[in-house]
Amino acid sequence: MRQAAAKPRRRCTPIGGANVTRRDAVIGVRPAGDTICRMASMTKPVVAACAMTLVEDCTLRLDDPVDDLLPELADMTVLADPNGPLDDTVPANRAITLRDLLTFTLGTGMVPAEPGTVPIADALNTLGEPPPDEWIRRLGTLPLVHQPGERWMYDTAADVTGVLIARATGMSFGDALRERVCDPLGMKDTAFSVGGESIGRLATAYERDNAATGEPVVEDGPDGQWSRPPAFEGGGGGLVSTADDYLAFASALLAGGTHHGERVLSRPSVTLMTSDHLTAAQKAVSGFWPGYFDTMGWGFGMSVRTRRTHLGPSVGSYGWPGFYGTAWYNDPAEDMTTIFIMQRAHAGDQRLPTWLDFWTAVYQAIDD
Repeated sequence: MRQAAAKPRRRCTPIGGANVTRRDAVIGVRPAGDTICRMASMTKPVVAACAMTLVEDCTLRLDDPVDDLLPELADMTVLADPNGPLDDTVPANRAITLRDLLTFTLGTGMVPAEPGTVPIADALNTLGEPPPDEWIRRLGTLPLVHQPGERWMYDTAADVTGVLIARATGMSFGDALRERVCDPLGMKDTAFSVGGESIGRLATAYERDNAATGEPVVEDGPDGQWSRPPAFEGGGGGLVSTADDYLAFASALLAGGTHHGERVLSRPSVTLMTSDHLTAAQKAVSGFWPGYFDTMGWGFGMSVRTRRTHLGPSVGSYGWPGFYGTAWYNDPAEDMTTIFIMQRAHAGDQRLPTWLDFWTAVYQAIDD
């Protein structure tokens, strides 16, 4: 991914701030690149990259059981009926591995259901965010929803990966992430909270507009959740970052694991992270709605585009959006990184018209 001044810039500014870099073209940059924002689920790819650094130094292995470091998840039981009572279980067919965590196939995760209708959904929703040891203990008392490796389930695997990284490194998850990913990439504003003089750069997050007045409603302000260190550093969506920081991370992946000439991850690790690991059988029974995996698969902590149905992204593109209207995708075929950041709760659904128009704007601006 290169940026040069030879080609005139084309600007297209949908709602929010976008940073699109393709070879020698830049399309739209707003707001400031050092504005600190809640990245929500864009945390997940960063967590996967940190885990891969531990695989590379042989601290962890992809296909080894995680039981030795996470004994709370050893000898798990599995619900006989995913919608049934919590005490009607069968033994797990096998142990959970790191590969299961990175591909979100460990057997548990987000279960969309109305409160009071599905027991495991209610139980998972009451885990809370206590310190990591207590959180993993609580998770371990619950049965898995499905057998390990059977299907993709969202979110929880990334939180488990964070606890695993902390125990494997003997330090807090945040410290391990800083040492292994953020510091090597110069991501100085990426963390699980914002403090000191930096708090003035933390953007306000908004909810939907007030129905009566039309005014935006504050969901989380500078003195809110991210103004102090959390008890639980959540790998599923706890990071704050900036467009500049996240561009460093995305650029390193697009460059095969290097940043400013220094190697952060091996090229094979990046290839593994950004390849589709889900089988056709897993895709057929997974996702939030029918056909969820018709045009994408799942790598390590991120989606991978498997079929092109609109102007973009291209087949082979990888990345992921977030709850607050953030999104990132690398498109190796176009040598392009796209990062979009806004701070509006529930705005990350890529089916929204805003996103369809945004990706159309990005890809129609490509001019060879």
